[in-house]
Amino acid sequence: MGPDAHRWRTFPAERTLVVAARTVTSTVRVLETLPALLRDDPRVSVVFAHDPTSAFASGVRDLLQASGCRIMPWEQLAHISADLILTASENVDIPEGDCPVLVLPHGVGFQKRVPDARGPQDRLSGLVPDALLESGRAWLAVSHPDQERQLLAAHPKTAGRTLLLGDPCYDELLTGRTHRDTYRQALGVADGQRLVVISSTWGPTSLLGRHPDLPVRLLGALPHDAHRIAAIVHPNVWSAHGSWQIRALQASALDAGLMLMPPVHAWRPALVAADVVIGDHGSVTLYGAALGHPVLLGAFGADAVPGTAAHDLAAAAPRLDPGGDLAAQIEDAVGAHTPERYAEVTRRAFAAPGHASARLREVVYELLGLPEPGSAPPPDLLVPASEPAPDPVTSWLVVTGLSEESAGLVVTVRRYPAAARAYAQGGTGPEDGSLGHVHLACSDGERDRRRLESASVIERTAPADSPTEALRWARATLAELPGSLLAACAVRGGGHLVGLRDGRVVEATVTGPATAPGLAAAVVYAWLRQGRPPGEALLTLRLAGVRDEDVLLRPRPAAPSIS
Repeated sequence: MGPDAHRWRTFPAERTLVVAARTVTSTVRVLETLPALLRDDPRVSVVFAHDPTSAFASGVRDLLQASGCRIMPWEQLAHISADLILTASENVDIPEGDCPVLVLPHGVGFQKRVPDARGPQDRLSGLVPDALLESGRAWLAVSHPDQERQLLAAHPKTAGRTLLLGDPCYDELLTGRTHRDTYRQALGVADGQRLVVISSTWGPTSLLGRHPDLPVRLLGALPHDAHRIAAIVHPNVWSAHGSWQIRALQASALDAGLMLMPPVHAWRPALVAADVVIGDHGSVTLYGAALGHPVLLGAFGADAVPGTAAHDLAAAAPRLDPGGDLAAQIEDAVGAHTPERYAEVTRRAFAAPGHASARLREVVYELLGLPEPGSAPPPDLLVPASEPAPDPVTSWLVVTGLSEESAGLVVTVRRYPAAARAYAQGGTGPEDGSLGHVHLACSDGERDRRRLESASVIERTAPADSPTEALRWARATLAELPGSLLAACAVRGGGHLVGLRDGRVVEATVTGPATAPGLAAAVVYAWLRQGRPPGEALLTLRLAGVRDEDVLLRPRPAAPSIS
């Protein structure tokens, strides 16, 4: 990028586009948008100038390097001849010059007031400084004509400086809906399971700012086999507090199966895959409503700007009572929802959906002073699926009930992550016995020794290669843990062996998808708690809210000695 850069270049660039990268949030937005605009065009050289002055600058350089970007020191920007500066951060200190500056939104419109880094007051998020507007160089991209009118009323100097482009991110989300099943599979959401997505913006009025324990309380309130829970946390939270702090604050939730989505890119597949969104006044919640998802507002800060689509969402979406029965509130929200519930809010946020990338490419080349490439418009690319690999749940409070129905005996099983159950509030909990018999079950991967020694049921994580291996493991486990009553292990090729403390062995064969050993053990446990002998029996396993499966129990004689 120096004065003799032409001596070292390989590609004969005619124009230089500089991306001003200041925060992770704004940098991600450009990285998600720019490649499709400039694909296959050697006429444009792109370099990223890193402005390290933001309170949320941590992680920007790592992100750029991981993306393979050429990074230029910020102070060098004043000494080069850029043809266009592109940024999604309105607060960058652009040096004097005459090249245009295109500012993309890093959320949905101008819907929030945020602290002003230049003084003690706050400011409208997305609005550039007066000096840049007065210079005639700034162009503000908007996604709806209402945003132009909002800016003009709040700040008359924006007159004539806005460009109606639409929202490329929203267009990507709409395209991604055709890939919804793939996203759900990548997240480990099985058929019949409900994906609850928690969305939190940053700051003290955000969802996690108000209720940092909401994820773990949700995990404790919702049956594990019927739900998966993912959290989308604003990149500013990751940047300001660091991943170590976030994971420490959500340690019990992570132990209970929370999927904490990485702050870059991964939130979009999770949002498309969601069945219900619990959020606040952040853009992700509005995107979720625009996709037609049921929405519950767990927080809504006064920093939301009246008259915006996000503020309108507050009047249209039901509120979550964090201290109430969380499971019941989610059921009510899903049951009362219609896909068109937030249609009017969506219309006020996004104009001409599906055309944002083409319009943005047209504007970028116009500002660069180049004709658009003769290639087709930017493609509608599917967002790749994300695989967050949550920590495995290793202990559960298991509620079982045995009932006789017209089709036969039914064992109903609900499992709650033990790491989260202590945080659950409201509703009927399994501990009072009102839903059936309760026992603690742990896998052999449980690291809390006290919990492991208190468990009635132990399950082996990995299947055994043979029944002999399974029996040997069960016997050794029950000998090591004298407080345990049952030890269950899957056997490769099908079936489970459940060893009892008195030496008896029950074989459990379950139809349908692969079943965790703990579920087979729960059927045996419920059968024995009813005083039934461990003889042959055909039962129905009912995973509440998920599915029914047939289970065949057969007694299996244990060898008198296993060496």
